[in-house]
Amino acid sequence: MKKIVSLALSFCLLLPFVFLLAGCSKDTNKEVLHVYNWEDYISEPTQNSDGTTEDDYVDLLAEFEEEYGVTVEYSTFGTNENMYNELQINPGAYDLVCPSDYMIMKMISEDMVEPFTDEFLQNSTYMKYASPYIKELFEENGWTKYAVAYMWGTMGYVYNPELSDTVEEDLSSWAGLWQEQYASVATIKDSVRDSYFLGVAAVYRDELMALKEQFEKGELDRMAYNAKVTEIMNRTDEKTIEAAKEALLELKKNLYGFEVDSGKQDMVVGRISINFAWSGDAVYTMDDAEPYFNEETGKEEPGIYLNYIVPEECSNIWFDGWVMPKGANVELAQKFIDFLSRPENAVANMNYIGYTSAIAGDAVFTEMTDWYSEGEEGDLDEEGAPLVPYDLNYFFNGTSDGAYKDGDYIIYVSAESAKRQISAQYPTQEVLDRSAIMQHFDDATNAKVNEMWEEVKGLPIPVWAYIVIAVIAAGIIIVALSYVYKGKHSDPKPRKGYYRVTK
Repeated sequence: MKKIVSLALSFCLLLPFVFLLAGCSKDTNKEVLHVYNWEDYISEPTQNSDGTTEDDYVDLLAEFEEEYGVTVEYSTFGTNENMYNELQINPGAYDLVCPSDYMIMKMISEDMVEPFTDEFLQNSTYMKYASPYIKELFEENGWTKYAVAYMWGTMGYVYNPELSDTVEEDLSSWAGLWQEQYASVATIKDSVRDSYFLGVAAVYRDELMALKEQFEKGELDRMAYNAKVTEIMNRTDEKTIEAAKEALLELKKNLYGFEVDSGKQDMVVGRISINFAWSGDAVYTMDDAEPYFNEETGKEEPGIYLNYIVPEECSNIWFDGWVMPKGANVELAQKFIDFLSRPENAVANMNYIGYTSAIAGDAVFTEMTDWYSEGEEGDLDEEGAPLVPYDLNYFFNGTSDGAYKDGDYIIYVSAESAKRQISAQYPTQEVLDRSAIMQHFDDATNAKVNEMWEEVKGLPIPVWAYIVIAVIAAGIIIVALSYVYKGKHSDPKPRKGYYRVTK
């Protein structure tokens, strides 16, 4: 009893200090935003091997922390599936995550995300500067209330135009990669969804081209045309899955290999000459490969000029977007999205990542003009040919703060430049008309498509191997049965009138 009284008195004496410390902690602790994003997917300073940093890129996380007086706990993931599994294991652990299109659909359908507030949907920086094309796309698909776009683009082929006299014509179709002359010089994605898309595009080439012809003749309007392309490219019936598998197995014989990230460097060093690529990776590849002037040595460094092409049948419009998982700090998450949606911060992100932001605005268009413009209307390129207009009004109209007017968002470039970075950065309206969004597959469909992909990726087992395996298995079964039989009859029966005693 004395000990209990003593402890109680001690606690009472310490209580004022406990409250004092608690008050200090409350005043000094900062609000924390938990962000879960792809690797290398936000502007940050370059980290040197010795632990120092280079002041070469904007540190967006640090700027947000300083401006809002908060702390950002920033984590990264490598695949949509890893991200999804993490959210299942640790619900409520993150305020903001950045999945891709089909995973966003899955999370919305499973009621895993918080809606944005009415104030955000009406008056946010994002709603002011996001491209009207992107906002319309989200509105049409019912995602506006639950997701905002971060980066977006298409899929196509990055290729070396010097590879052959017909390479551009050949790769104007997805099926061009199946030609024997391109054996061992190309890679495709080690990604079931992307490579399945490639297989389906090759299988249904004739149907897709017939639709394109109907659209060009005016027999289909834009929405109907795009809806039909989207339906074809998301087919998952058994016939389609089997046909895509056979097409990819045939293509596999020609490939240098499968890749997710190494294709960029393989193109730059000339190890391969064709890469099935996301448009953001295509921009990075073309930038890194081309010749440049080395200021330190004062010499022109050698390189190669690569092109990007979206085949005529169709493409995939992909996007990565921000969603708020259930239990998120909605207010703080929305502040972070608005911060990233300032055009100057979108420029910083594009400079670092190489992908195309969903944000438009004056600062972004000015940056694109600095990157790509080669003159004004009527000017000639280095070969004496007129510059061609590259129309970006579909993306930038309605987002200006006064520096530009709607209809003025046109950049003049050479015909050759129109095949390069700018076409990967901003697809033309004609490309968008035939571009489909990958839809979310349910679990049963996913299982079938994944099984197909395992067969494509795995090594085929010859018939003789199956026979050998069957013979060995039969032998094992026979031996096992013989031991069982022997075990049952090896002991002699007890004499009549007795019984066996067991331990």
